Amino acid sequence: MDRSYNPQFQRIGDILVHENIISQDQLNEALANQQTTHEKLGEILIHSGVIAEDQLIGAYSKQLGYRAALESDLYKAELSAAKMLTEEFARHNIVLALRKSNSTIVVAMEDPEDLVAIDSIKRITGLTPDVLVAGPSSLQNALEQVYAKVRQSGEVEDTLSELTVISGEEGQEEEVDLSPENAASEDAPIVKLVNLILQEAIKERATDIHIEPQQQRVNVRIRIDGVLQTIMTPPNSSLSGLVTRIKILSKLNIAERRLPQDGRLTIKSSNREIDVRVSILPTVYGEKIVLRLLDKTGFDFSLKSLGFQDDMFRVFKKVITQPYGMVIVSGPTGSGKSTSLYASLKEIKSESTNITTVEDPVEYQLDGINQIQVHDKIGLSFSASLRSILRQDPDILLIGEIRDEETADIAVKFSLTGHLVFSTVHANDAPSTITRLLDIGIKPFLVGSCLNLVMAQRLVRKICDNCKEVYEPTDEELKLIGLERSRIIDNRIYRGKGCNQCRNTGYHGRTAIFEIIPMTRKIRGLIFDNQNEDVIRLTALDEGMVTLRESGLKKVIDGTTSLQEVKRSTVEDI
Repeated sequence: MDRSYNPQFQRIGDILVHENIISQDQLNEALANQQTTHEKLGEILIHSGVIAEDQLIGAYSKQLGYRAALESDLYKAELSAAKMLTEEFARHNIVLALRKSNSTIVVAMEDPEDLVAIDSIKRITGLTPDVLVAGPSSLQNALEQVYAKVRQSGEVEDTLSELTVISGEEGQEEEVDLSPENAASEDAPIVKLVNLILQEAIKERATDIHIEPQQQRVNVRIRIDGVLQTIMTPPNSSLSGLVTRIKILSKLNIAERRLPQDGRLTIKSSNREIDVRVSILPTVYGEKIVLRLLDKTGFDFSLKSLGFQDDMFRVFKKVITQPYGMVIVSGPTGSGKSTSLYASLKEIKSESTNITTVEDPVEYQLDGINQIQVHDKIGLSFSASLRSILRQDPDILLIGEIRDEETADIAVKFSLTGHLVFSTVHANDAPSTITRLLDIGIKPFLVGSCLNLVMAQRLVRKICDNCKEVYEPTDEELKLIGLERSRIIDNRIYRGKGCNQCRNTGYHGRTAIFEIIPMTRKIRGLIFDNQNEDVIRLTALDEGMVTLRESGLKKVIDGTTSLQEVKRSTVEDI
C-alpha cells in the first residue's frame, strides 16, 4: 500500500486509476478526448460507458473529503426536511435536503464547494448544512420524485387543515350528503381527499387502492404492476370521514361498522369509465377499505401482445379456433386470466358466431359480444344465467369462473354438445388445474372428453425502458433461480436501476408467463385413469411442457424481466 497516497491531493483521474476503477490507458484516452470536447473528465468517462456515475461520485468524495450520498438515500429524503427548501431553489442549485435535526440539516449536492448555495441554505433554514456529494442525474431524478411527494402532501395537508371529526354513539350517526356540490364546509376536505386518492390511483395505472387504519395513522397504498406502494399517510382522525364518504358513494350502510360490506361505484370522464368494486372489512383499528379499479373501456390487448412465445402462441391459437371443447385458464387473483380470455374472444369473434359471456364482474366491454353481469342478490347467478343462455343459440361461451359443481356441470355439457367454452379456475399450475376440476366434482371421463387445453399463467413486471441497464449476475443469484450461466448471452442480463418514470422501482408495465398442457391422447388417458397430479406433470414435461419458472427465465434471457421478478412470481421446478 502506498502510504504517501492521499486522495485529497490527487486529480480525479489518478484516484480512479489508483482505485482500479479504470486503467491508465482508459484515462489517457479520456484526457485526449478532453482536448477536443472540453468536457469534464468525469462526464467523458460516464458518456463512454467506462464508469458509472456512482463510481465517479465515490472518487469525487474522496478527493474533496465529503461523504457520498447513496442513490437509495436520495429517494428516502424526509419530506419535512425537503420542504424547508423551495422546489425552485433546489432545482436551480441541484440540492436536496435529506433530513434534519435541531441544529443541522443534511443536504446532498452536486458541487459541495458551492459556498453561495451553502450560505443560502443556512440562511433559509436557520440550520447548519451537513453536506454530502451526489451525482447530477441521480439528484435530478430524486428531485422529481421527492418534490412530487411534497406537492402531494401539501394537498393532503390543505385538505385536512379544516377537518373536524364528529363522533356519535354507534348506530345513531346521521347520513350526510358528501357530494361535492352539496358538501357542507366541514365535509368538503374529506370529499377532496377521496377525490385526490382516486385521481392519484388512476394516474399511476393502479388496479387496487388499500386504505388501512393503523394505531397512529392511515396508510393509503395503491397496487401498481402487482406490487403495493404507499402514496400518502393521512392522520387517523381522517379515517371516519374517509369510510363514510366511500360508503355513501357505494350505497352502503354508514351505520354498520361491525360487519364486512361490499359495494360498487363508477367513475366517469369524457373518454373513460372506471368501475370501482368496494370492500370494507372491520379491523382492530377501524374499517379497512379496498377499492378494485376496472377500466371497462380500456381493453386494447391482442393475443400477440400478452407475451406468448412463438411456440406457445401457435399451440394456443390452434386450440381456440376449434369448433367445440373447453379451454381453462388458471392462476391466482390478479394473474391476468380474464385478460387472456378476452384477447382470445377478440381474436376469434366474427359475424358468423354468437359469443356470450357470464362474468362477475364484467371487467371490459367488448363490441360484438353479449356480456352478462352476474347479480346474486336478485338470483342472477352463474348457473341461472347459463341455463337461460342455452336457449339463446350460442356458439362460444365464456364463463368468468367455475366455482362450484353446478356451474362446472353446465360448462361440461355445453362443451360436449358442440360449443366452445372458455373459463377460469383458481389453481397454482397447469397440472393442478386438472385435479382441481376433478375436486370440484366433474367425473374423470367428462374432464378427459371435454378439455382441449389447460393453461396456467402469472404476470411479471417488465423492466423499465428508461432506466434499463446491463449487469452480470453472481453465481449465487443464478443458483437460487436455477439458471445456468451458459444460457445467458454474453454472460449479461438486465435490471432496472430506478427512475422517476417508474417511481424508482425499476419496472414499468407487466407481461404474462404461461404453462400450457394441450390434451394429447396420453394426457387424456391419465385423466380417464384418475391419475394424480405428479404423474400428469411428469408426462406433460416429457411431452414438452414449459413450466412457469422456465417461461419466466426465457423472458429474463431476452431482457424483458429480471431474475428477482421471476423468483418472486414462480416456484422452483422440482
